[in-house]
Amino acid sequence: MAYMEKSDSYYDTEHAQTHAEDEEDSPIEEVRSVVPNTDDPTLPVWTFRMWTLGLAFSCLLSFVNQFFWYRQNAMSLSPLVVQLISFPLGKLLEAIIPRSRFFNPGPFNMKEHVLITAMANCSYSTAYAIDIITIQKLWYGQDIGWGGGLLLIWTTQFIGYGMAGVLRPYLVYPSSMVWPSNLANISLFRTFHVTESNWTGPTRFKWFACCFLAMFVYYWLPGYFFQVLTFFSWACWIKPDNRTLAQLTSGYQGLGMLAVSFDWSTIVSYLSSPLVVPWWAIANIMVGFVTVAWIIAPALYYSNVWNAQRFPIITSALFTKDGELWDNSVVLDEHNRLNETAYAEYGPLYMTSFFSFTYGIMFAGLTAVLTHTILYHGKDIIQQFKRSRDHDDDIHMKLMRVYKEVPGYWYHATFIVAFGISFAVCYKWPMDLPWWGLILAIAIPIVFVLPIGIIQAVTNQQPGLNVITELIIGYALPGHPIANVTFKTYGYISMAQCLTFVSDLKLGHYTKIPPRAMFAVQMVGTFLAGIINLATARWLMGTIPNICTADAYPFTCPSAKTFYSASIIWGTIGPERMFGPSSPYNGLMYFFLVGLLLPIPFWFLAKKFPNSWLKYVHIPLIFNATAMMPPAVPLNFSMWCAAGFVFMFWLRKYRHSWWIKYNYVTSAAFDSGCAIAAIIIFGVVTGSGYTPQWWGNGGYGLNAQFDNCPMALYNGSDACVLC
Repeated sequence: MAYMEKSDSYYDTEHAQTHAEDEEDSPIEEVRSVVPNTDDPTLPVWTFRMWTLGLAFSCLLSFVNQFFWYRQNAMSLSPLVVQLISFPLGKLLEAIIPRSRFFNPGPFNMKEHVLITAMANCSYSTAYAIDIITIQKLWYGQDIGWGGGLLLIWTTQFIGYGMAGVLRPYLVYPSSMVWPSNLANISLFRTFHVTESNWTGPTRFKWFACCFLAMFVYYWLPGYFFQVLTFFSWACWIKPDNRTLAQLTSGYQGLGMLAVSFDWSTIVSYLSSPLVVPWWAIANIMVGFVTVAWIIAPALYYSNVWNAQRFPIITSALFTKDGELWDNSVVLDEHNRLNETAYAEYGPLYMTSFFSFTYGIMFAGLTAVLTHTILYHGKDIIQQFKRSRDHDDDIHMKLMRVYKEVPGYWYHATFIVAFGISFAVCYKWPMDLPWWGLILAIAIPIVFVLPIGIIQAVTNQQPGLNVITELIIGYALPGHPIANVTFKTYGYISMAQCLTFVSDLKLGHYTKIPPRAMFAVQMVGTFLAGIINLATARWLMGTIPNICTADAYPFTCPSAKTFYSASIIWGTIGPERMFGPSSPYNGLMYFFLVGLLLPIPFWFLAKKFPNSWLKYVHIPLIFNATAMMPPAVPLNFSMWCAAGFVFMFWLRKYRHSWWIKYNYVTSAAFDSGCAIAAIIIFGVVTGSGYTPQWWGNGGYGLNAQFDNCPMALYNGSDACVLC
């Protein structure tokens, strides 16, 4: 039972606990060091506090992150914010609500805390299907409305959840399936709920409040009064009419060399907060970013590879052979499918050298994950998979037997219902995906989810299926852009959602959450987030004039633009035309081979010099992070790496006690303070229609250019096709 009748003795410090013999514990050392081998099954979880805070934070995160998804710097609030803020709020409710079985059954406990965070974790990521809804409405002239939008979002999310339940015996129950990211979360949970007798300095909550207030007040400078601070491209102001200088140093539309940003949302966009990423990972990403953005990209551009100088130096926009912006409507028929005759006259399609090269990086990242995982973790994966088949029940599995498990048919029914409704979505609304395409889209994650889940459970790395899904449907159904992105969404996000849910199930397994309680909060969080995501998206698209254009800054939609470009590249034109033997980009296909082979020499070197820096080289991380440009710009990476150096190297090494106490709290405070300020600023601008007009705000539109470096948009012939 999740709740048991308690007398006043419940409020004493001595609780009835289920525990193991001293020598019985997890066979995994990392788990033993963080997760206790005890449980108190009398702790209440179905409480007013849990539901109130869980629902409130689910709504807040799904709204805020969807709101920011359309902005130039698409920062997001992470569940870490919920994990930190919900504790003092839970303690507040504990103090002010009269005691009762449901409303206030006793001290705010860790199980309630975990469930609140798990519910928020199901809602904080923007639904991937919003990309489809956005590009259909804004670029393809199709509005699938509330009904189609909700069903598309819910089906793409819940199919993965149905798959997660089937995988419990393989990815949740075995002790060998560690899921390392959960260990850090549990450590933070325990810092709140296990009393620390040697604490000095401000409490975490006081520190959070101070940092939140400071960031909230400060963000009004880069967010409203002095917006050039967001992309502070001081070097190009030395000679504003110099095209090359602007291309190299502009932070907004250039390579961002010497540019800086004083805007926290710029730092945390795309790569999340650098305060929660290990320094060795930051260093790998920094090497990849500098190599690609500051060495290879200018070399390709100024060498005029792929006729690069006909186009701006960095953008996800697409172009004709003459350097004009690609008008996709010219090559589409009335059903939004490719008109081959029109394409023969209008094409071929061209990308900037930077954008095309990052596709090669993406190809390499996919195969590099496979090689890296086999070389570095292959033996561990095989060994732990064998152990999982032997039903290696550790103490945590034994302790969980006191709770009623979720019947398998609950998950099966979730999958079957979501899968069945998916056919209605594809045939009732203009998704253009035939029945066999939908079946194939779901078959791909079904085949790959277990091996990839094992990889993630052991290594914390998740190879993505987005490129593979685009490639498969691009060859199977060329000339169908909406079908392509629909196939990609069902094929890619089903696996990603499944493993997100599985990770949360493992978190509940470690923290002894009743499985039916975890099922409930995951279902509710996912269901609610879909409504909030769609409502926020439709509200913004309906109220912001010229949204997803430069005139709507900061609502320029870099992610949606990249998704739209991908729909043209893989859907309208297709991989055969874009990357086939007759294409100028055919050489990028060799990056699959590059990614497959490149980890091998570093593995041999790491084996030969085991105590050197070579053991930290992580080729898949270098590739997969760098492939985020665009929509990310180099300044997002340079400032992220700089902040990571300060917090994750210098402070961690030289101010370790401060870092242990306040690093993660600082990250959450900055994220939430910045996000709340940005939403209020949006309300001020929308309500008053006023923004200070002066040089420090850079003007509006591309003629003025946001960071006062308009020449960054020009091509090698001093023409501005984006102006």
